[in-house]
Amino acid sequence: MAIMKKVKPREVFIGKLSHGGDLLEEITDICQRENIQLARFEALGAVQRARLAFYNQETHEYQFFVIDQPLEITKLVGNVSLKDNSPFVHAHITLADKKANAYGGHLASGTVVFACEFMLEVFDGPVLQRDFDETTGLFLWTMPE
Repeated sequence: MAIMKKVKPREVFIGKLSHGGDLLEEITDICQRENIQLARFEALGAVQRARLAFYNQETHEYQFFVIDQPLEITKLVGNVSLKDNSPFVHAHITLADKKANAYGGHLASGTVVFACEFMLEVFDGPVLQRDFDETTGLFLWTMPE
């Protein structure tokens, strides 16, 4: 059975990330600077190169890959919670090349921004902590009682 909690929208940040910046690191820096502990975000734009990951469910390890070419961000979506009591950004991205080939996966550090506009919606509600899950090998949300 699904476990869920109610949250309420608190505020929304919109902005653009730095040309040449690291996509994941810039979003993480915003969350740390603003002490954002519970949020969702989305973004669009383009990257100069991408570093993504695929989680291998058998080995419980991330397999990283680099796409070293300009790409459009067709969808970037993610959430913010806490891991080790610090804001943690979890994001998935879909990208397209100039021939409309699509690539997707878990956003990893090393993805270089060409241009990126984002929207970050912060919530009031129970703080979600990421803890190690033995079954999946992932750090998943734990819900306060």
